[in-house]
Amino acid sequence: MSENAKLTRGPIRGHLVTQTAPMIVGVAAMMSIGLIDAYFIGQLGSTELAAISFIFPITVAVTSLAIGLMVGINSVVARALGEGDSAKATRRANLGLVVSVALGLLAGLLLYAVLDPLFALMQAPPDLRWHINHYMEPFALGLPLSTTLMAINGILRAQGEAKRTLVISLVFAGANWVLDPLLITGAFGLKGFGIAGAAYATVIGWTMSAVIGLYLVHRTHLRLDPRILKDCHIPSVTGEILRVAAPASFSNAINPIGLSVLTALLAGEGSAAIAGFGAAGRVQSFAVVPLLALSGAIGAIVGQNWGAKMPERAREAMLWAGGFCLAYGLVVASILSLFGGWFADFFTDDPAIIGEFTSYLRIAAWGYAGFGLLIVANGALNAVDKASYALTQSFARVFLVMLPVGWVMRSYWGADAIYAAELAANGLGGALAGFVVWRVLRRGATKIRK
Repeated sequence: MSENAKLTRGPIRGHLVTQTAPMIVGVAAMMSIGLIDAYFIGQLGSTELAAISFIFPITVAVTSLAIGLMVGINSVVARALGEGDSAKATRRANLGLVVSVALGLLAGLLLYAVLDPLFALMQAPPDLRWHINHYMEPFALGLPLSTTLMAINGILRAQGEAKRTLVISLVFAGANWVLDPLLITGAFGLKGFGIAGAAYATVIGWTMSAVIGLYLVHRTHLRLDPRILKDCHIPSVTGEILRVAAPASFSNAINPIGLSVLTALLAGEGSAAIAGFGAAGRVQSFAVVPLLALSGAIGAIVGQNWGAKMPERAREAMLWAGGFCLAYGLVVASILSLFGGWFADFFTDDPAIIGEFTSYLRIAAWGYAGFGLLIVANGALNAVDKASYALTQSFARVFLVMLPVGWVMRSYWGADAIYAAELAANGLGGALAGFVVWRVLRRGATKIRK
């Protein structure tokens, strides 16, 4: 055990609180960007708001690559720290950053090249394509900045530096809060860029927060220095990172891919259904912030204790985290079901859109507890190098439950079938994830004791 592995000492509940609380603020700040984007884009008109409904799942899916790299770096660095090998952790951190930049460049160029066929496949109407491309082109070219930022976050999270990741999130969010009104709708005599302004604000925010993040990592004991790589067996360490990062990326991407298909299915129900579904999805993203924060915090706690041969502490962390997911999910579902119309008024005054918005929250919100359990369990599985398990259960949730239910029931229930499909996927997916992670942690503990 390393003295730098601070999460291997002290009460587990305390670590869950101290690591999750800053991340709640940070994730909330990040999620607020989506709400602010939707608000100012909504001022442009219903066409632009409908375009965002097509854009949102794709940007989330692509960003999943960056999140997967963060998870992979977090996992390998945290376990190395738990083993007491700080030099090994430093090498992994440096290589992880280099790999993230390279993959970000490749993914950004690929996305830029396939924009037209991609959104044609999603059945985006021709009148929306112009708006979609104006947003997606700068977003795609800026993607390497996103992967760099996530790699930095992975390095900090692995060390239990939740407060430093909070600073990065606040810088990114703050940049968007200031730039969105200037670049989207225009202000102070300056003309906005329309929907493209939201993408410009995002890219500028990535740049600013990446610079701050590099400075914060430099102030930790895991220094960033490319010369360290000469002592690193690059193929094997890259393989270790990608063994977690690749399944984690796909696991994170599966849900937005499923949402993309659901959006395509909703296209037949009219523009009001699409706009309501997209806007309500932004509220959903904000509502599950504590669950997302917990899923980010659990990796370092489980990873460090697993690396330090303390499986009982890893299981205790998952038990407390799972209980929180269930309690919080049910409370927030009650609130959103009752006050969905009030939230809808922030986005539009169109009665048809408000009706779809409230229908979505009234049905889908009851699955948030299961969704929380799923993503927290995935975070724990990634931390113990079982990312393939997380990928499998995420795949089953979307392709064996969500899409079949939505497809089959759409002819009977219309748009409500899409919302019910998400509810069924989250409920069953959460139950499966809870069972799988508990079995994995119990079996791993038995092997460690032997």
